[in-house]
Amino acid sequence: MGRRWAARLSLAAGVAALLVLVVFGGLVSLVLMGVGWAGLALSAAGVWWMLTHTGRIRVLAVLLLVAVPLAVLALYAAAGLLWVVLVSLGLWALAVFAGRAALVEDAPPAMPEHPARRPERPFLIMNPRSGGGKVTKFRLAERARALGAEVVVLDPDRPQDVAQLAREAVRRGADLLGVAGGDGTQALVAGVAVAHDLPFVVISAGTRNHFALDLGLDRKNPARCLEALTDGVELRVDLGYLRAGGPEEPEEPAEPGTEVVFVNSASFGVYAEVVQSPAYRDDKVRTILEMLPDLLAQESGARLSVRGDGPVLEAPQAVLVSNNPYQRGDSAGLGRRERLDTGELGVLGVHVGSAAEAAELLLRGGQQGRGLTETTAREVVVDADAPVIPVGVDGEALTLPTPVRCRLAPGALRVRVPRHRPGVRLGPPPMDWRRVRRLALTMGRAAAGRGPA
Repeated sequence: MGRRWAARLSLAAGVAALLVLVVFGGLVSLVLMGVGWAGLALSAAGVWWMLTHTGRIRVLAVLLLVAVPLAVLALYAAAGLLWVVLVSLGLWALAVFAGRAALVEDAPPAMPEHPARRPERPFLIMNPRSGGGKVTKFRLAERARALGAEVVVLDPDRPQDVAQLAREAVRRGADLLGVAGGDGTQALVAGVAVAHDLPFVVISAGTRNHFALDLGLDRKNPARCLEALTDGVELRVDLGYLRAGGPEEPEEPAEPGTEVVFVNSASFGVYAEVVQSPAYRDDKVRTILEMLPDLLAQESGARLSVRGDGPVLEAPQAVLVSNNPYQRGDSAGLGRRERLDTGELGVLGVHVGSAAEAAELLLRGGQQGRGLTETTAREVVVDADAPVIPVGVDGEALTLPTPVRCRLAPGALRVRVPRHRPGVRLGPPPMDWRRVRRLALTMGRAAAGRGPA
């Protein structure tokens, strides 16, 4: 009953948002609404020109980005309709909120949990630099040792092979491996855990902690992740692998250590090219603005070709291959993946060739269409017109021989997580007006005894 009324509220609020414009603004409001959409399109074009040009054109694009929104607001205010627009936007926001709430039960179930015994000889690696010093701030090493774990705190001034540290711990009898650090370090040790069929603990001490987010872990207080050592359950999640170069169809499985492991994603194209620059670490924004014009125009960098389960994607500017797909409508990977055990790679390809395509992409809300390809695949092969290409793997910059083959090992990683963790419940799914309308109308008829339409 609650879902039906939420869907009805969503439809009513959506209709009311349009009626407010028509009733209180008449034909003028419809014209101004068109002006608003045109302003969005011009803003998207301004972003495109800013990223793809330098010098005077970039300056003019920035001025356009500032002037267009101000001009649109000024027109609304001059017509005395600014309050109408704000009320309409508020009703529209209510419609989207209620619609997503109505669809929340349609979201896929959480990953199944399995019972897990307490480890006898856990081994944890901690990076004191990750996340601005979270290891020290939350006293993670001291707390882990108090729980019986062997802890190695990395020396910031001396590079260490974390995978080798993990392998040595296994030889000494470690029955659990874990990492307090960024996703790149997590991936390296996760590969060792899979090779020895050991459980793996993620401690959210990195900066972004994308993997921890999708596992439902507490990213604000990484000390809570240590509860997995005493009161944990086990999730079986997929692990991604990159195999560089070699024959089209390898005759034998890759030997351990010959593939690059990723827990989140591997990126190719624009982003991977930018992060290779030595200047990127010191001045990210300036480096991006300097490199993007040539990269987006494909005057520099390799020309990519991507083969998956569907048609070949030719010459994308950027490609993201993820360990399981991100939620629809969140293709940039800024949110979360619904599951980590589907056995499928998420594939996102971007090719925007003009300001018009950039505007279209914005107005479509980042949905699949011209300029954006979003799909899934069991295996992905990224080739190029260059023998070696840059790759961003879980935030780490690498260069790999082409072609690069991406695959998943389904359910290979045994992740030990706390039994009680704050992020288990997924947020509401993306808005789908057709499903909301069907839910509101069909369930109503079914409840009245007439059955679904």
